[in-house]
Amino acid sequence: MRSLFLAFTLLVAFSSCSLFKKSSGPPTSFNKILKSTDYTFKLQMAEKYYLNKDYNHAQILYDDLYRVMKGSEHFEDIWYKYAYCAFYLKDYINAENLFKGFAEAFPNSPKADEMEYMRAFCFWKQSPKYQLDQTNTTKAMGFMQAFIAQHPNSDKVKEATQIIEECRAKLEQKDFEAAKLYFNLRETNIAYLKAATLTFNTLMNTYPDSQFSDEYKLYIIKSEYLYALGSMEEKKKARLEQVLADINEFNDRFPESKLKKQVQDYQELTTNTIKKIDHEQTKASS
Repeated sequence: MRSLFLAFTLLVAFSSCSLFKKSSGPPTSFNKILKSTDYTFKLQMAEKYYLNKDYNHAQILYDDLYRVMKGSEHFEDIWYKYAYCAFYLKDYINAENLFKGFAEAFPNSPKADEMEYMRAFCFWKQSPKYQLDQTNTTKAMGFMQAFIAQHPNSDKVKEATQIIEECRAKLEQKDFEAAKLYFNLRETNIAYLKAATLTFNTLMNTYPDSQFSDEYKLYIIKSEYLYALGSMEEKKKARLEQVLADINEFNDRFPESKLKKQVQDYQELTTNTIKKIDHEQTKASS
């Protein structure tokens, strides 16, 4: 029983010490480093923290060194690692500013092109899901395109190109969902079908090489057909003829499309509806 009590007491004491150490904040040695006016020593310790991937402590030291060592032979490297500390800590707004500032302050540095790439990359890291505002996605794509134009031989061109494609895909998906929303609202107001047609046409023009172009064209055909059916009698035939024109364009442009059967169904519906209109007009005039 005494042995069990002693073991329990030691466990409680050890746990208390562990909790105290965890809650006591940065080690005392770091506080001494931070307060030190020996900036050579402080720089050495910042390097040590950085190499050990302790970016929290490294960033605190680099922040101090960044302000007091401007113009020194170490300043470029301090700025470089200070920027990366922010990046690794996922503070992308601050990192973007630091990468941008480095490239502007040291345009002839061998690291300048890397900093320009990382600036663009920070915008990409801030790019949200396609449903949200895509300002950062647009900026990421623009800066990556500028990077490729200015550094066509960089080993980062392949990565930059891939990011541009991913940005474009995200923007396209957002635009597609917006266009589809108009189509889905057609039952509340027929005017949404006209808006859907215009939006899907814009989508095709904006992304001419999209793998989903045939799907966008099918939505245009559907929207035009339904809009024509809901039109006044005197406008119905002309609008149905426009549907046939878009169906012919679809068949010419996407002869191997998996959606061709659906388009053929709309072609048959449209043709039959036009025949019915012609028959009724002939009957009415006789």
